[in-house]
Amino acid sequence: MAANPVFRVVFMNNGKTYEVYANKVEQGQLYGFVEVSGLLFNTRSGLVVDPGEEKLKAEFEGVSRTNIPVHSIIRIDEVKELGTAKISEVKGPVVTPFPSLKPEK
Repeated sequence: MAANPVFRVVFMNNGKTYEVYANKVEQGQLYGFVEVSGLLFNTRSGLVVDPGEEKLKAEFEGVSRTNIPVHSIIRIDEVKELGTAKISEVKGPVVTPFPSLKPEK
């Protein structure tokens, strides 16, 4: 395992897909929640500013750790490099039906 791991956490919140990067992801103390701490954002010094990432920075400003419900999490990956945090609109149905075990006729 890397000395300073970086995790990409993709989850749903209010009909939008959030993609954030963090140093630490673990089972939270609250039952049914995943605790994400050490949120990371690109600190590029340049003229180009990504409004999506700036919105996420403002939303998580002052947050040392956040608890995300397990059922909202889509994916958690350990990645080699920090990517761009973003919020995107959900395309298609918001609720995915659970697959049934009996074959359709």
